[in-house]
Order: sequence, then structure tokens, then C-alpha cells
Amino acid sequence: DVQLQASGGGLVQAGGSLTLSCATSGFTFDAHDVGWFRQAPGKEREAVSCISSSAGTIYYADSVKGRFTISRDNAKNTLYLQMNSLKPEDTAVYYCRAWGPLDYRGQGTQVTVSS
Repeated sequence: DVQLQASGGGLVQAGGSLTLSCATSGFTFDAHDVGWFRQAPGKEREAVSCISSSAGTIYYADSVKGRFTISRDNAKNTLYLQMNSLKPEDTAVYYCRAWGPLDYRGQGTQVTVSS
């Protein structure tokens, strides 16, 4: 079975930090581009940050540039998102997704940033 299990969310005060992890299994992780997406209540899902299979290409949404850092460990089949200087507008459910040969999506983890 294909699994993408996101974890690391929680409640944090504005200015704080969280690190999200997405542990994957059941597919060839290092053959897929991967990324983090988020959806806040009443808003559309948006791409937060993406990283290519070799980690040679990285994308950040303008809203998170300079605050978030995406990384991947192909040996551990795991994707990470280090989130610093969190803002209330970062509050959302964060999802990980893998695409390439096939497209996989995992369940999300809630991130809540209080002001």
C-alpha cells in the first residue's frame, strides 16, 4: 500500500517554529517530485513548497519564502518542511504529495498559529 503520513503539526504562537515530516512507503520515493500543500478554512488548497526528485529544483510560495525550508531524505523516503517565524495566516491543514510516474497524496496535519 502507498502511504504518505504527515506529522509534526500542532499549536504554536506567532513567531514560533514547527517541523513537518512526511514519511512515505509503497512507491519509489526518489523517482518522484514531492511537495507540501496547505488548505485553510474557506480557502483553496495552495502549493507551499516543492522539491524535485534529485532536490535540484525547489519552489517556495512567495508567502513563505525566507521562513520555510523544504528538504528530502531519499534514503529514508521522507519529506520535511522546516517552518520558522510562523504567522497566524500560516494556519491550515498541511498535506504532502508526490508526483512523477504516478500521483500520490497523503492525509494532512493541522498547523495552528495563534496571535
